[in-house]
Amino acid sequence: MIITYQGLESFRISHGDLVLAFNPVSKDSKLKSKSFGADITLITTKHPDMNGADQTSRGDKESFIIDGPGEYEVKDVFIKGFLSESKYGGSKLNTVYLATFEGMNLCFLGALSNPELSSEALETLENVDILFTPVDGEEVLTPAQAYKLAVSLEPAIIIPMHYTEDSLKQFLKEGGGEKAGAIEKLVVKKKDLEGRKSEIVVLKQE
Repeated sequence: MIITYQGLESFRISHGDLVLAFNPVSKDSKLKSKSFGADITLITTKHPDMNGADQTSRGDKESFIIDGPGEYEVKDVFIKGFLSESKYGGSKLNTVYLATFEGMNLCFLGALSNPELSSEALETLENVDILFTPVDGEEVLTPAQAYKLAVSLEPAIIIPMHYTEDSLKQFLKEGGGEKAGAIEKLVVKKKDLEGRKSEIVVLKQE
């Protein structure tokens, strides 16, 4: 599995020919958008900064769009979405996703602002391998809230997103480290996660 970061909350995750997109930036956003083909596009928040489904279909290949709570199975990827709260850009709703494929559970918190998740979500999020969490503190979780929630879910790896230089520094400090070198991409297999516990991995924006 290869994970790359495209800014704010946009990620491209691939395994072989399969590509997932999380919260791609829309052409209507003031942020820089990036077009790439994806088999599945997951959108947590209906805001131009995060709902760029227009950016993930290419040629004859239409991306399967998931933009709300529910259970989905697409190309051997099992996805569950849970309703949560967001304050980003005046939004009120956010979907927390758990995507399972290649034997790994990926939890994507999206533009979450309320760290109190539903009991249904917490019951399902018991075996998270990789967690993506916002840490900005402006309309989403603060660094302290993000770290507390992250470690409670006990993932092997935590990937911060939606941050400023200051909020990332604070988040790393919460995790006991002043600075973590950012990497270009995360290449990971299930076996690589053994023995890792809430390890923070910072990705460079492409």
